[in-house]
Amino acid sequence: MLTAVANGNNTLGKLVGGCKRIPNSFLLISLALAASLFACSSRADLPLAPSGAAEDPVGSGDAAAQPAEPQKLTLATTTSTENSGLLGYLLPHFEEEYGVRVDVVAVGTGQALQLGRDGNADVLLVHARAREDSFMAEGHGVRREDVMYNDFVILGPAGDPAGIRGQSNAAEALERVAQAEAPFVSRGDDSGTHTKERAIWEAAGVEPGGDWYLSAGQGMGAVLTIADELQAYTLSDSATYLARTLEGIELRILVEGDPILFNPYGVIAVNPTKGAHIQASLADTLVDWLVALPTQERIAQFGVAEFGAPLFTPDSAAWHRVHAIDAD
Repeated sequence: MLTAVANGNNTLGKLVGGCKRIPNSFLLISLALAASLFACSSRADLPLAPSGAAEDPVGSGDAAAQPAEPQKLTLATTTSTENSGLLGYLLPHFEEEYGVRVDVVAVGTGQALQLGRDGNADVLLVHARAREDSFMAEGHGVRREDVMYNDFVILGPAGDPAGIRGQSNAAEALERVAQAEAPFVSRGDDSGTHTKERAIWEAAGVEPGGDWYLSAGQGMGAVLTIADELQAYTLSDSATYLARTLEGIELRILVEGDPILFNPYGVIAVNPTKGAHIQASLADTLVDWLVALPTQERIAQFGVAEFGAPLFTPDSAAWHRVHAIDAD
């Protein structure tokens, strides 16, 4: 047909079989459209490439190049390590160093230990030594290490209606609170602090109860807020109390220094037989990291800038070896 077009209108007249003569320009356009349709139909017969595969070879690799989700480790712990700000100070270093996300469940020590028993946590950071020892003896944990310690303190209003300020015996101080029926706010949540409070009441020979005794069932931070609002007495770990003084809490330390107020913290790796979901290796890594000298030194600096002294004292075997402290 292209040859016919090149030879002029007479040849074209023969091809169209006696129809009206068609202008050359119209014929050229018609032939161009026919050629285009032919090319399109030929391409339609070819298999289609996956969307974006050939058009954006760089972009197609973006999904593969994206970093994997970090591994997750569940840490069940007492509220004091969270409310004091310690975990927010320490854990980002661990997460960055190991590429791990630590999910913190801050509850009372009793609840944290139960989470471990139920296989709902990988590692525990708690502060009730006798209960921790029972947890280990029952086979729920595979490793326990000392991490740090501080002290409990008995707090109360500046007016001190029960007259306990300066007492050296915590049990006698709480006995006076009960005799005065002065308001006292208890954690009431089976936490390490609540466990210690019950031990002090028992030493005092007092079974607390009545309108003056409020069992809050709350964490340490919430209990301090309630006691401050009621101008009541309460028992607190020293770290959470000092951290809350920066927020304007008005309670005062009235009793401290009694050996019964000693407050040690331990870390426990949960037994991996609780289930295949237990992150045993990561738990062991966190335990190692917490008791290692660099982390212990960080603990020794926590609170120094704000209070002139650390809120927790390092207590791991590695710390004692370096500082020549008799761990016994």
